[in-house]
Amino acid sequence: MQALLDVILPVFLVIAAGYAAVWKGWFSESGVDGLMSFTQNFAIPCLLFRAIWTLELGDDFNPWLLVSFYTGSATCFAAGLLGARFLFKRDWEDAVAIGFCCLFANSVMIGLALTERAYGSDALQANYVIVALHSPFCYGIGITAMEIVRARSAGISNRALPGKVGRAMFRNALVIGIGLGLFANLVNLSLPTVATDALDMMIRTALPASLFGMGGVLCRYKPQGDGRVIAYICAVSLMLHPAITWTLGTITGLSVEAFRSAVLTAAMAPGINTYVFANMYGRARRVAASAVLIATALSVITAWIWLSLLP
Repeated sequence: MQALLDVILPVFLVIAAGYAAVWKGWFSESGVDGLMSFTQNFAIPCLLFRAIWTLELGDDFNPWLLVSFYTGSATCFAAGLLGARFLFKRDWEDAVAIGFCCLFANSVMIGLALTERAYGSDALQANYVIVALHSPFCYGIGITAMEIVRARSAGISNRALPGKVGRAMFRNALVIGIGLGLFANLVNLSLPTVATDALDMMIRTALPASLFGMGGVLCRYKPQGDGRVIAYICAVSLMLHPAITWTLGTITGLSVEAFRSAVLTAAMAPGINTYVFANMYGRARRVAASAVLIATALSVITAWIWLSLLP
């Protein structure tokens, strides 16, 4: 109970505040759009740039951290894709969008916030290692799968596929922030104090502003669509992914710190980017929005359970 009060509820109260503000008309939908545009395109990319730029893997880095988390991610994408197609009889394009909902956990807005509140800011190194690959990995899988499905249905050659995927990937602000941070890390970039102070000011706004804006976005999209599909997405995202990560993390002997970060990040609900992806292709938008809303609400309880089980 103390973990719920001290760690989880403050994060979700900020989300609830954004939801209530839009619901009551105190904060306009255009204001939400502006806030989310700021956080997604500027503040969070700054946070990711700073984190990757200053990330020191050192001798303690264990590649099994990535194997444990991303094996779970890929498995959940396959489960979502095949379940949507063969259990719920969705067409292949809808199935890819639903698979993306099962693939893309909310690793930044809620994952970072919960881990920091639970274990302190010093525990975030493993989170940043996961986050560094998260958008490239997930968008790479989702965009590639969707473009393959579309190319086959239109009878288009797959030779144009790499260019389409590359253009879509490198227009994504999160991927750009990560890429610039990696470059800065590799060349050991040094910035003047005035620049890093300005960067830190942007970063301090990223998580609280994005959580508040996320609440406003969730208010906009009411639970609609196929209830069974949404329940399936919730089960895969909130239970299957962390269970796979827990199992592999245990087998591969992850450190306690890395194990906590991997499992807790895997236990997050689908992120807003799942709706962005569905909207980008015009497929399964209502299902994606409803799944984000319902899974986020359910994760108040499921995150508490996973936190109580973690060492």
